[in-house]
Amino acid sequence: MAAGGAGPCDGHGVRWALPLRPPLCLACAVETLGDGSASLVRKKHVLSRLQDALAWQALPVVQLLAPDERVCMHLIGTLFGMLHTVEDSGALDLLVEVLVRLVVELKSEQYLCCILNESQKELCKATTMRSSLPTFALLGKLADAIPGFADLLVVEHSNLVDHLLMGLMYPNEGIKAAVCYLYGKLYSSPVGTERLSAHFEERLCSLFLNTLGCAQTKELQVNCLGLLKELLKSDHFVSILMNNSKTEEETEKSEFLEGENPLPLVLKKLLLTRDEMLQAASSHCMAAVLVHSPSRYAPAFIHADVPEFLFECLLCKSEVLIWSVYCCLLLLTEERLFFSKCHTVYGIESLVRSLQDVLQMNNVELHKQGLLLFTEILKRQPMEIKLFTNRGVCIEAIDVLMETVNCPVLEVAVEAVRAVAAFLRKDHLSSPPIPYEELQKLLEAALKRCADLSPPQSSKRHASDLLFSVSQSQPANRNLGRVPQRQCQFLLNTLESFRNACRLAVEFQGDFMAQENAFTAPNSESKDTLSKFSEFLLRICDSLCIPMVMSYLQRAVSLSVVEVFISTLNILFTVVPNMRNKFSKKLASSSFIQLTLELKARFCSVQSNPVLNQTCSSFLCNLCLNLYSATEKRRTSQEEQEMSTLLQKGLPQLNYTIAESLLLLSETPEPFSLDQSLCSHQHCFLLLLYFAYTLGDRFVPDAELFLAIRNFLLSAQDRGDCPPPHILRAALYLLAVCQDKGKALDLRSLCTIRRILDNLPDLSLVYVHCPLLLKFFLHYPELMGRFGHQVLQLWFSWGDCKQTEAEEPDFDTSDQLNSASPLLPILKSNSSILLILLDLVCSSSVKVAWKMLMTLRTFLERNEDVLVCDLLRSRFLQILQQLLVESSSATLQANSNLPVLLSLLFLVQLRSKGMRELDSTDFKLLHQVSNLCGKCRPRDTGLLQPSLNFLYWNLHQTTPCSQQRAVAVLLSNVSLLELLQKVLECTWLRSPPSGPAYLSSEDALLCSGWLLVASLLLYQHRYNTEVHQTLSLDLTEVLNAVIFRNKKPVLLLVSIMQFLRAALRQNFSSSLLVIAGKNTDQGATQPQPSSLQDAALHPLATQQVFSLVVSLQNLLVQVQLQKDLLLSQAVVACLETLVEYLYVKNQDVALHVASQPWHRFLLFTLLSGGQKSFLQPEVLRLMTLFVRYQSSNIISRKEISQILQEAAEANLAELPEATSCALYLFLCQIQSSHYQVEPVQSGTIQTLLDRLLGQRTTCVKHQDIVCLGSVAVSLSHIGN
Repeated sequence: MAAGGAGPCDGHGVRWALPLRPPLCLACAVETLGDGSASLVRKKHVLSRLQDALAWQALPVVQLLAPDERVCMHLIGTLFGMLHTVEDSGALDLLVEVLVRLVVELKSEQYLCCILNESQKELCKATTMRSSLPTFALLGKLADAIPGFADLLVVEHSNLVDHLLMGLMYPNEGIKAAVCYLYGKLYSSPVGTERLSAHFEERLCSLFLNTLGCAQTKELQVNCLGLLKELLKSDHFVSILMNNSKTEEETEKSEFLEGENPLPLVLKKLLLTRDEMLQAASSHCMAAVLVHSPSRYAPAFIHADVPEFLFECLLCKSEVLIWSVYCCLLLLTEERLFFSKCHTVYGIESLVRSLQDVLQMNNVELHKQGLLLFTEILKRQPMEIKLFTNRGVCIEAIDVLMETVNCPVLEVAVEAVRAVAAFLRKDHLSSPPIPYEELQKLLEAALKRCADLSPPQSSKRHASDLLFSVSQSQPANRNLGRVPQRQCQFLLNTLESFRNACRLAVEFQGDFMAQENAFTAPNSESKDTLSKFSEFLLRICDSLCIPMVMSYLQRAVSLSVVEVFISTLNILFTVVPNMRNKFSKKLASSSFIQLTLELKARFCSVQSNPVLNQTCSSFLCNLCLNLYSATEKRRTSQEEQEMSTLLQKGLPQLNYTIAESLLLLSETPEPFSLDQSLCSHQHCFLLLLYFAYTLGDRFVPDAELFLAIRNFLLSAQDRGDCPPPHILRAALYLLAVCQDKGKALDLRSLCTIRRILDNLPDLSLVYVHCPLLLKFFLHYPELMGRFGHQVLQLWFSWGDCKQTEAEEPDFDTSDQLNSASPLLPILKSNSSILLILLDLVCSSSVKVAWKMLMTLRTFLERNEDVLVCDLLRSRFLQILQQLLVESSSATLQANSNLPVLLSLLFLVQLRSKGMRELDSTDFKLLHQVSNLCGKCRPRDTGLLQPSLNFLYWNLHQTTPCSQQRAVAVLLSNVSLLELLQKVLECTWLRSPPSGPAYLSSEDALLCSGWLLVASLLLYQHRYNTEVHQTLSLDLTEVLNAVIFRNKKPVLLLVSIMQFLRAALRQNFSSSLLVIAGKNTDQGATQPQPSSLQDAALHPLATQQVFSLVVSLQNLLVQVQLQKDLLLSQAVVACLETLVEYLYVKNQDVALHVASQPWHRFLLFTLLSGGQKSFLQPEVLRLMTLFVRYQSSNIISRKEISQILQEAAEANLAELPEATSCALYLFLCQIQSSHYQVEPVQSGTIQTLLDRLLGQRTTCVKHQDIVCLGSVAVSLSHIGN
């Protein structure tokens, strides 16, 4: 035989040659294997060649052997015989592999039977069990390679199983390993499982557990675990194994952990090994047991402390082991004992660290499984057992969740947000300090990730736009692909996370330790506070959560998403209590009332989706109550409770569309019906409409709503039913809002409304501060006549006025303008409302009266074409007459509204721009006001100030004829003159202010007093009016007030100088005025020769004159700094009058005063200001004065030429009125005084005079009476 069959063979022929390199003769190979004299090396070589042939050229081998059954049997017998003669392990492995391959390729059952028969014989005649090892190994390999071999062995050669038991008892782990391997193959077959069930229960179970528990070699451990894995597929075998490991009751006993090796302890022992493969197999077997019944089998593993070692295994790097442990722990979480034994508390740190490591691996399924386990632990952990005892672990858990939420794999992110939802529990985060800042970042990351999944919106939509999606998106949901479904799940999980965060914030509100971070450094602000976290929740809900959900609902409507979203909004009402009302207003203005009603109508009708229905109803109830709290200033706890009860009972049944609800609103209940459901539905719907409309969400056609509410009120009246005030308030408001789009109410409807309102104890119960409601009541005469006073009173008293009674009213405050502006168009269309306002001014509080005053003033200013002044003056007269007749002086002084009324009277007078003839009503008013002043004291500034303004106006804004009569009326009133005497004397009694001079109310009254007395002096002298009471004044005090000033307000100085001018013009010889002073005392000695000059100037002294001139000069310099035109006109006019008085009394003194060199310096000072121009009124009037008294040392021809040149070049039409008048007087003075000028200049003067005269005849007259602070001042009175 050639080379052991390794080369070409001439004796067997070419047909036995196999196409290998080098060629192999199959016949020679068979002969070599059967040759007992052949060496083991040759046989191993032949076996190796046969292995290659069967591996690479199996078909030629089968073609050679299959036709000849005898040769096949011979070869198989030869190989099988060698199994028991060859001791070399390598040769045995080759024999088994070649034999298995050969039988597999031949595909004939007879060869299997042959092997089984031979195996039976061999096992029976074996003297030692060690020699049976090859047989067991061969049978195991055959069972592994041939699918039906195990069934054949169990069915037809079942006696072989007895030999397997013997092998399992033999103290050789190699044999045990082979037997366990074969057992594993047998029990992997359904037939084998069935046939060997009793065998396992009766004989194998205990032996196997003992073998597994005592196994030392890895081969036996692996094969035992393989057999166990197959056994654990059957619930019956699991029950047997676990029962063999003691019953569930016995597991409660501590001695269970001692004694024999129950399965949990055996598997726990494998976990203690450092072999990750065995640990993975062990945990896998545990999971295989638990999957059958966690509640039944988990306690055994928990009592064996298996979870502790499972958590320890998580710190490895093996993905297979980590996966197995995750699966096992996940099953253990279904048993409460797993948590009560605190295994999760022990293992949570290991789990978090494991998740951190797993996230570095590229295994998505492992990521998902780990997060699933984490989620279940977080969800199932009992509240009484704190999971995170270490804040560092809690922070690490947040970091893990943050990383997984941002994972690009959507499936992982979905599991992550589920974990976030489970994590946000009070008992998980109750250990201070609470990581609020980290939680904010986590929630923001989840919401942003969820928002990124939604397609961008083309434009911003209102919440009501989603109503189209509600009806159109359901069919689309059935066609959503996997990605949209995952997006829906991601959104749902994210919303649940956000809802849990909101609940967490609410729960922490009652925990003092959770309010602030106790570890914050002093004088530093911490972001880890509950208030910051709560504000973040509200802010991100508004900016991110709501838009994100709206964007999703535009494409598809998920009921679970809607339910979680609405419940989240409901919880947010209590997250930041002080922002609840503002948040509610924003939701209502964004059509959330309409959206929720439509959702209820579409998905909650016919008692479907009760959870969603209750969620939406609770949301609407809380939203309405919040809006009631935010918008109703006169709310009561009783009304709020009634409203809450109504909404809680009625909203769950209000599942109708908007159109159906409108029909219900118009429906009339059956007579004598005890069913109140229709009434409840109507009232609930009215409240919802009311709160929606107050925030601008008008989702019902106005005309239809107007008609429905009209019918509702008529129906209620017909039934004799009066709706509660809060329902009536809503109905009236909606009527007013829809008034413009509906038809005007007929008489029947108006009478119905009036009867209903008459039954109310107070109209404020149904009042809403809204311009449309005000217009509604004032539009219909039937309502205005009955309720106009009450409605206007409520309108103006609604807001708090900014002024106190002691403060001066500010006519430009925004609150007053806001109150006035809606009423102005109504006043213009119905001026009789003005009379109602006047009545209310007398009866209202000061703050409300000032608002009405502002409204009337604004109306009079903006509507000059409306002739209402006569009507108002007549009403004023009636009011004043009634007050003066019915009230004493003390009562008048205590009447806080009378000053407001007098102020309004003065405002009516101010409306007359030019001179006006006074009629009988005016004189009666003048008489009444002057009498009123006579009953006052100087400290009654509130009454006297507007009264003196009114008297002052009547003296200056009327014709000479009326002026003469007005002066006579005032001078005949002795009490008025006595009051004026007291007012003027208060000037010397007031101490000078310590700070800057400002116009107080007392100073303002002094100003008006001096101006009125100056006017009376002027006009009494002009008309020679009879005087019944004189005024006595100390001239020295008057002069000192101007000379020394003592920080007096500018306007007071102007007023005193105006009085001084009037007295100087009359040479201090008025029948109205008695001058008192040291120069006029009766006991004064005759003037000495040195005081002859003083005698000529009597009652002035020369020194007083010079001091007064110096003071006036200084005031002009002050004018240059302060740019006060009124003061400059008063000073120059006073200086002019003084020089005129001096010129009459003593020309030398007058010329001396007019020619003082200081006047030239004064002119240069005035010209050195900002304008640097001669065309200034004070400069021109001084020049006129100097020209008149020929003060050539003060003014030269050069200055006159400069003035003429500047005037010729100026645009006279653009000059201020005061400047034009001063220039005209200056030019006239030059002409009349025959001042020597050049002929060209004379022509220029005449031209300028003609132009100024023409301009004066065509110029528009401006308002002469102006109010400076609260003082009425006539500009012509001061300037002329």
